[in-house]
Parts: sequence; C-alpha cells; structure tokens
Amino acid sequence: MGGLFGVTLKENCTEDLFYGTDYHSHLGTHRGGMATLKGAEFARSIHSIENAQFRSKFEDDLGKLTGNMGIGCISNVEDQPLIISSHLGNFSIVTSGRVNNLEDLVAGAFEKRTTHFSEMSGGHINPTELIATLISQESTFEAGLERVGEVVEGSCSVLILTAEGIYAARDKYGRTPLVVGEKSEGICAAVESCALPNLGYRLKYELGPGEVVFFNPDGMRSVVPAGDRLRICAFLWIYYGYPASTYEGRNVELVRNRCGAALARREKMDVDMVAGIPDSGISHAVGYANESNLPYRRPFVKYTPTWPRSFMPRDQEVRNLVARMKLIPIRELIQGKRLLFCDDSIVRGTQLRETIQRLYNHGAIEVHMRPACPPLIYSCIYLNLSLSKSELALAGRRAIFELEGENHSPLSAYADDTDEKYHAMVERIRNRLNLTTLRYQALNDMIEAIGLPKEKVCTYCWDGAG
Repeated sequence: MGGLFGVTLKENCTEDLFYGTDYHSHLGTHRGGMATLKGAEFARSIHSIENAQFRSKFEDDLGKLTGNMGIGCISNVEDQPLIISSHLGNFSIVTSGRVNNLEDLVAGAFEKRTTHFSEMSGGHINPTELIATLISQESTFEAGLERVGEVVEGSCSVLILTAEGIYAARDKYGRTPLVVGEKSEGICAAVESCALPNLGYRLKYELGPGEVVFFNPDGMRSVVPAGDRLRICAFLWIYYGYPASTYEGRNVELVRNRCGAALARREKMDVDMVAGIPDSGISHAVGYANESNLPYRRPFVKYTPTWPRSFMPRDQEVRNLVARMKLIPIRELIQGKRLLFCDDSIVRGTQLRETIQRLYNHGAIEVHMRPACPPLIYSCIYLNLSLSKSELALAGRRAIFELEGENHSPLSAYADDTDEKYHAMVERIRNRLNLTTLRYQALNDMIEAIGLPKEKVCTYCWDGAG
C-alpha cells in the first residue's frame, strides 16, 4: 500500500517531513524516500528499509534535505520520490497505490514516440515514473492528475512538489485516505492522520474521492472537485491503519473495539481469558473482553525493539521467522488455560498455525480463534495489500480448493455465512490450524462497526464487491 506525507512551511520543513513520513512506516516498508525544495534546487534521499527502521536510515541525510517544502513516502517496492523535468517545470513526485494496467499505459505512451523510462529497477518500469509521464503529457498539473484518475485501473494517490507548492491527489474512488493538516507555520498532507498531532497540526480537511488540492504555506485550495463514489478500503480499519488514525470520521481503535464487541455478542464462551495476537488483534480483543465480561490477558507479548511487522519480508520462511521471534510466550498465563484469541484476520494462516502450536506446547488446553473480519477469499486488486503470488495462498481459497478442486462452486456461496459451503470452508481452516473453535466476523457486523454504508466501503477481499 504505502504512505505519503508532504509539507510546506514558512521556515525549514526538514524535521516535520522526517517525522511525518516516519509515522507511515507501519504501512509496509520496503523503500523510504524524501525530497525537499530550496529555491530552485531539489534534494533527495532514498533507502531500503526492509531490515531497518526508517529513522535510522535517514538521520545522516537530514543535513542536505533542507528547504521549506518537501514530500516523503513509504513505498511498496519502487524507488521514490522521483525528480522530473518537463514542460510543466521541474517537480518531484510520490505515489501510493497499484496500477493494474501498467503495460497498456506504457504501450500507449510509447505510441507517441516521445517517451522513454529510465527508472528500471529490477528490469521493470517504475510505476511512479509512469504516473509522472501521464501527468507531463497534459497542459497542467490539474489536468494531468485528472487523467491519472481516469486511466489508471487499480488506484493511485499522488503528491507533487513544485516551486509554487504541493499538489495532493486522492485516488479516484478514495480507496486510501488523504488528509490535510494545518498549523500557524504551514500546511501538510498525509495518508495517516496519526502523523498530525505530535507535529502540532490539527486536521483541516479530508480529501474526497478523486479530489486534488493545492497548498503552500499561505493556504490551501481545491483544484479538482471530489467525485461522488467512495469505496474506501475496509481493511484499513481492520488491520493496516494505525489505531490513532481516523478515516471518514471513524477512528481505527474505536472501530476495532466495536468489531471485538460484535464477535462477543454472537456467542457466550466459557474460557479463562481473552487475548489479542499482537499488535493488530489487541484492540479487537479489548472490545471482545469488555463486551463479554471475560478477563483480558497477554499470554504473548511482542518484542518491539528490533522485530518489524511479519508481513514485510517477501520470503515466507523469513516471515515465519519474524512472526515466531517477535512473540514471546508467558507460560504462567498459558499452561492449563482455555484461551480465546482475537486477530485482525487470517490471510495465509501459516504463521498463525505455528503460533497456535506454540500455545499447545506451553500447556494450553483449548485455543479458540475469532478473526475480526470474514474469511478472505479474493486477493486485493486495488492496493497491493497482499504479496501472495496466487489466490490459493489465501487460507479460504486453499480450503475451497481442497473441498472442491479447481471447478468449485461460485465463490458467492463461500462468502455467505448462512451457506453450508461457507461452514465447510471454515471447518477445513479450523482443522488445518488445530483450533478448538473458529468463528469469523459476519460481514454485516464488520460494516456496522465501521459505521459507513456498505456501498461506500470496499469489501472486495471478502465478497468480491469492489
């Protein structure tokens, strides 16, 4: 998915840019980058941050990143920001999203016989350079950003740093958030609103789907109006978003508490404690425990100083290693106990299966699992939320394949929690994970916890409705 942060101040912006970008590190770090503009001179720094924290890689570069305007990103794969020279003037650009029709757009650009691409990392065209090319083919930045929204299949949010200020564009259907913060010294834009308060900003504005705003230290104005169709990603509230962030007026922590409470209202369990898989399951577990009047405990604690989120590494064996090493069991809270765990979701289930076995190895007599969302049966086609090469890597799709093979029933049956096929799929997953019981969140309960109409929320991962 990735994160974006841009800032324009009356004085030097380096510190705000540095920390504002860092506040997006939870969104899946592979590359980090920042660019600043001082007068007419751009300065840029890009580093791999797969095995180190963002701050540790960039602290030594801050001396050269000076100026009163800058943009930064946490990128899925490609190097960013880019610095571009075009008929629109020199500019720097960062993007977040997924371009599903990249090859078609590249072919269209080549047809003009005036385009080449130079950012060929790993032999592949850099999607951000493609977006810069599309923008530069239009007469204004506004027209270029409108064109990006029209032609990109997937999603693409953009920040553009120019000599006059920063353009911030939210993707066409608002699948990712983008907000503007304000303080007396200037204005910033961020994907995550949690980046604002500790830097002294107050939330000024939340961009609508497809909207483009322009801002500099003197103010902000909307230059491309918002569209009328919102399809924000529900998984932001369930897992990817940071608890302190708010999207469309709905705080992540409160939504997760409501998800846990909804799970608890569906049943009455006789267990010794409720726990959350650290960290993303904790908020859901607190909601479950409060609603059910069961004690909340921490039989696992996460060792946070050095171990990152386990979804980051691309190699499955490395992901499993990170998942195992970062969670430290407390035998005194496990041995002889009946445990109910809440987690954000079950994606592949490979890490979870090992975690469950560790609980039994430390003396647990029952392990119950309550994911805060329904079974994932589609891979995201909008935000690069999963690095799986095949949908069969998803626990739900693997179970369907094991039950019916390639010529299976329509997936709609497996997305319906009243259908016997759904229950057969869940039972298959439960057996594979060696759980005492497994019950997923109902889709309607998840939507109610978020608090938006379903037609404004993307639920593609669960029911194919994008």
